[in-house]
Amino acid sequence: MSKLRVLSGIQPSGQLTLGNYIGAILNYVKLQHEHECFFMVVDLHAVTVPQDPAALREQSESVAALYLAAGIDPSHAAVFLQSHVPAHAELGWLMTTMAYMGELERMTQFKDKAEGKDAVGAGLFVYPALMAADILLYNANLVPVGDDQKQHLELTRDLAGRFNHRFGDTFVMPEPYIPKVGARIMSLDDGTKKMSKSNPNAGSYIALLDSPDEIRKKISRAKTDLGREIVFDPQNKPEISNLMTIYAQLSGQTLEQIQASYDGQGYGAFKKDLAEVAAGALEPLQRKYAEIRSSGEIGRILRDGAERANAVAEVTLRRVKESMGFLPPMR
Repeated sequence: MSKLRVLSGIQPSGQLTLGNYIGAILNYVKLQHEHECFFMVVDLHAVTVPQDPAALREQSESVAALYLAAGIDPSHAAVFLQSHVPAHAELGWLMTTMAYMGELERMTQFKDKAEGKDAVGAGLFVYPALMAADILLYNANLVPVGDDQKQHLELTRDLAGRFNHRFGDTFVMPEPYIPKVGARIMSLDDGTKKMSKSNPNAGSYIALLDSPDEIRKKISRAKTDLGREIVFDPQNKPEISNLMTIYAQLSGQTLEQIQASYDGQGYGAFKKDLAEVAAGALEPLQRKYAEIRSSGEIGRILRDGAERANAVAEVTLRRVKESMGFLPPMR
């Protein structure tokens, strides 16, 4: 039986967080041994909002290095920059011709990012079409997504179905891959909102490159619910439930074991231990990250990954353009 194909990526805007690590990257590490995987740094998506050029360059390399430091093996999975595979931009444009204005207007992420702004760039409006192109270029079977990204995958499926109906069977219908536990780590200052690197409050997230002291400070200040019981109850105790999820994901203990360990102890002892668990879990990743950045190998790895991605993407793009009626290059 042939392996399924997996495609996913993270934007290089802001520092990657514990939420990115638990909710996405750890799943990438697992999936690379089971399937054929393509993991991007989605730098074309990042520029849908203004980016400082120097920061974008630094963060693009940093995200790729964090992929590797977390355990993604470039001999198993292709690691590359989205902008290094020109087919993404070209198919992205072709997918905008398949999308309807109403579909794009309904995207909740567009509504959230556009809220309160006097002017919004067209790229932010149409970028779900580029996201669809990212997935369809590789005929991905599985796409690791959080709950907040399911709407974009549904649009991808709609566009793929519309294209296949109009031009003949071309694209594979992608399915979401959503882990049951740890798929969505919440903010330290609001347990009802997803932990986000774009949150202006740096205390709301733990960055993967935070020092142990920064981690201890952030967890000590993390919001907790009324009462003092360490109980997993997302509905009534979202704050402590989120911290318990982080503890479980980083320590390997079950939620039941954690609850039993802190029975009657209150939040103070729990948060102190959680800080040490988090700092301890990130220490080897940070050490490996420093080694990768200093080795100078990241450029070669990204080139190799882009070559592998281009080999697949170009075949798909050629088939799409032929189906739509474009003339091939003249020789």
